[in-house]
Amino acid sequence: MLALNSQPKTYNNPVLFSDYSDPDIIRVGDDYWMTSSSFTCYPGLQILHSTNLVDWEIVGAGLPAIMPGSEYDKPQHGNGVWAPCIRYHDGTYWIFWGDPDRGIFQIHTTDPRGKWSEPHCILEGKGLIDTSPLWDDDGRVYLVHAWAGSRAGFKSILSVCELNADCTEVIGDQVLVFDGKKNNNDTVEGPKFYKRNGWYYIFAPSGGVKEGWQLVLKSKNVYGPYEWRNVLHQGNTDIHGPHQGGWVTDAAGDSWFMHFEDRYAWGRVCHLQPMTWLEDGWCIIGEDQNGDGIGEPVSKYRRPTVAINAKPEGLSALATGTGFTGTSIPLNWQWEANPKYYWYMPNPELGCLRLNCIQSPEEWVNLRDTPNILAQKVVGPEMSFTTKLVYRPSYASERVGVIVTGRDYSTIELNYDGEQIHIVRRDCIDANKGAKEVILESTPLPTDKFNTVHIKVDVKKGCYCTFSYSLDGKKFKKFGPEFKAREGDWIGAKIGYFAVSDIKKNDGGSVEVY
Repeated sequence: MLALNSQPKTYNNPVLFSDYSDPDIIRVGDDYWMTSSSFTCYPGLQILHSTNLVDWEIVGAGLPAIMPGSEYDKPQHGNGVWAPCIRYHDGTYWIFWGDPDRGIFQIHTTDPRGKWSEPHCILEGKGLIDTSPLWDDDGRVYLVHAWAGSRAGFKSILSVCELNADCTEVIGDQVLVFDGKKNNNDTVEGPKFYKRNGWYYIFAPSGGVKEGWQLVLKSKNVYGPYEWRNVLHQGNTDIHGPHQGGWVTDAAGDSWFMHFEDRYAWGRVCHLQPMTWLEDGWCIIGEDQNGDGIGEPVSKYRRPTVAINAKPEGLSALATGTGFTGTSIPLNWQWEANPKYYWYMPNPELGCLRLNCIQSPEEWVNLRDTPNILAQKVVGPEMSFTTKLVYRPSYASERVGVIVTGRDYSTIELNYDGEQIHIVRRDCIDANKGAKEVILESTPLPTDKFNTVHIKVDVKKGCYCTFSYSLDGKKFKKFGPEFKAREGDWIGAKIGYFAVSDIKKNDGGSVEVY
């Protein structure tokens, strides 16, 4: 616990300078809970907790893997879990999301830190995305969702349908409640459903990720007609595309809006904005700094009122370390596809994680096709990542190392040629387009017996990365040219490990990571 007078009076945006795309948020008692898009990074649907809306910790994950495994056992960049919505109703926590290729799903639990239910598909189909439920005063349950033009063939549409009482199936048609193309609101998506003072509200971003804005719709009828207003835009600030997130109230009843801003390689970072309700039932998010009647995002503001003055004591949502000392992988790490038990083994006796060299899949082109990459989000505005690798190779073609990955990637790795271990730097520019890797630099380790190397990656402003290595953990030598990280598909760049091989044989190689 912190003394009341030790709490800072203000906070700076972004409150989460890391990739928590499409955030949604609730308050239950004195606790705030948040989740975000995880696409096909697993464990998915990371569960974040806070008591003050500013300092966040990762306390769990709602989706250990996604089925069917035949589809998601290999990387599916940009697919999977889109724009989830977290809600609490009658003692149960819920998360709804849309998979653009499969339909609308939900999971639920009574303990957000614990195990969540198996995913349940409530509506099967393509193009169904960005869902949000609403439990009405009469006990009926409604769901608003958007449409992915890449799958459905149309977009900028919001639909409302009714669910049965236990939220296991849709029991009504998809009623069109808003068509953004009719009023210059292209790419309307990411809706969130609320009810306040007898009004139904749908918060929805418009205009696209890079240059968009935030709409609020309101109606006295759940199916409309809905009026709309632009309540948040960039205005004269340098925060572009401020939109898509969730509304929450603090212990004093003040309203706040958590949204993202796309910082490219850094990902979709999260900002916390004050929110003001007006007498006419509309609201403004941020502050109207230029007198145009629309809110602009703030970069600094007073902190929300808190009921309990405590900082998170668990794993920070901005963690950048390894932490492989226990019997499980820390929650800041995610795999690029459904994880397999034979990829890794925690070793608490040594305080490390063993990664086995897994044969690359058929038709492998570059590491974008590798499912057993274990990575964490980059954290801005600058970060430094240091690790120790103990490589135990068995056969030629086995590769282990550290990767900064996105649509381009770069590695610093240990390669075995059957006789000696080499330190190698590789780049792959336009990896998302099937480009081949290029070796930038290579040098052999001092002897064929030496297998321990310390690796450091420094990530500076602009997400420029420098790679270094050390044989003693003290004196580091820069290795290879600087690399400018690039975002992935709907996510920021990530940094992590890989252990691969061209072959599968008895007693393959491995690497211990510290």
